[in-house]
Amino acid sequence: MLAELSWIGFVLRTMLDSTLRTIALGVKGFMPEQEGDALFLAATSACEALPGIPMVEVGSYCGRSTVWLGAVAKAHSVLLYAVDHHGGSEENQAGWEWHDPEVVNEHGRINTLPFFRDTMQRAKLTNSVRECVGDSHEIGRSWTQPLSLCFVDGGHARSVARGDYLAWAHHVEVGGTLAIHDVFEKSEDGGQAPYEEIYLPALESGKFVEVSRCGSLRILRRTV
Repeated sequence: MLAELSWIGFVLRTMLDSTLRTIALGVKGFMPEQEGDALFLAATSACEALPGIPMVEVGSYCGRSTVWLGAVAKAHSVLLYAVDHHGGSEENQAGWEWHDPEVVNEHGRINTLPFFRDTMQRAKLTNSVRECVGDSHEIGRSWTQPLSLCFVDGGHARSVARGDYLAWAHHVEVGGTLAIHDVFEKSEDGGQAPYEEIYLPALESGKFVEVSRCGSLRILRRTV
């Protein structure tokens, strides 16, 4: 009975609230529900392994994946820092496949910050999520706190992906988690930058091992 109750408790801790799930799935973004749930599970495990240590999300867009992570932060009384310049990645610009004219402001520029703030307010996560508006590389270079989890879902240009790895991976505490989105081993499945500039360098560093994967999401744990 005790084992059964423990399992039930684990399942409940690693499931997103139905109201928040509805909000997350209604937000503009590129995080499939199943991968969002896998991210939620990874964040929960990270916060339980390293209590009291904050998390970072690199690339928040309109806040879809931030809802999953923010809910974990709230449940564990830690902060999630959401890092994004909110000007859209290369692939979000006009003429590219993932361009959305609805996030273009009156000046003709992409600005996802109002959408992000609206998402956080509706999800009641404003006390658990701190927005860090600016260049992820610059913010990462001046960062001083250890992280229980760093989720990288930023721009997919090679220089941007590589810069995110160099700026953020070393802030993950030993025992913490590096989560990487849009990792495709085969070029026919998707862009190669997150795979070649973040995922492979992390493994080749000898400091991270892969512990799980779901779709294009890879979950790595820092071991040394």
